[in-house]
Amino acid sequence: MAEIEFRRAIRDALDEELARDESVIFFGEDVAKAGGVFAVTPGLWEKYPDRVLDTPISELALAGAAFGSAVCGKRPVFEIMFGDFLPLTMDSLVNQSAKYWYISNEQASIPLVVRSAIGAGGRFGAIHSQTPISWFLGVPGLKIVCPATPADAKGLLKSAIRDPNPVLFLEHKRLYGLKGEVNGDLTPIGKGAVVREGDDITVVGAMKSVHDALAAAGKLVEHSVEAEVIDLRTLRPMDIDLVLESVAKTSRLVVVEEGPRTGGWAAEVVARVSEAALDQLDDIWRITTADAPIPYSPTLEDAFLPAPDVIVESILAHRRK
Repeated sequence: MAEIEFRRAIRDALDEELARDESVIFFGEDVAKAGGVFAVTPGLWEKYPDRVLDTPISELALAGAAFGSAVCGKRPVFEIMFGDFLPLTMDSLVNQSAKYWYISNEQASIPLVVRSAIGAGGRFGAIHSQTPISWFLGVPGLKIVCPATPADAKGLLKSAIRDPNPVLFLEHKRLYGLKGEVNGDLTPIGKGAVVREGDDITVVGAMKSVHDALAAAGKLVEHSVEAEVIDLRTLRPMDIDLVLESVAKTSRLVVVEEGPRTGGWAAEVVARVSEAALDQLDDIWRITTADAPIPYSPTLEDAFLPAPDVIVESILAHRRK
């Protein structure tokens, strides 16, 4: 089985879907000739010059073009360079694409994918480091996909392109260089995965926080704590049943989110698990960032994020209660 980088897995998924289905088109700022600002899409324009396109810097125009082409039978994939600028797509994505299935009386769907790089830790500052999941979490009709590994980056992107619904496909910038085995299988949207088994506590994460949780779990072994780590992989819809199965075994749950505490997806996990399994819980809480912009100072940015040591100390502190 081949071991490739996260960015290459995304590029391969796009390549294979462009080759498989001529209705697939891909466009965005600097994605064609330049191969993307994060070097994710090199070589695609040369192979598919009529369906891989560079565009002007207008995020709303990109979203509108994607909506219109999807209505007319295409399967557009477009890139918003930084997730911080996804609000510029809101009108088209939220009020048109996500609602078209409903307002058409289920006569037509909008099969489009929005790819966007998100996340902190890369020294990009407050306006290029946000995790905008909570901005879209409450939008009916929109799926949100958040891969943590190269295998899932490829498998979930292929599934997203084939999905009849609009999909927001988020890529953490600090995972682009991550290497892993990729077999090319489709990864189902809406299904999480247990990536480490344990009996003492369930730790739930997505994207970069999955790797932070795994690192923390390794350190917790020194304290005789065996943590079960779950990668949700998709945040809308969420695989809450998988979390409930784990909590039935461990009776403790902590959710790790790289994002503000107020209104985040971690709060949604905590709420839904509490509603369904309150009688099975001995403890439940969240680890998030503060309700503040992301610092530019490297020292402050590192301290701001829920790193493995922060997760370990939080879990040990709760066990001492």
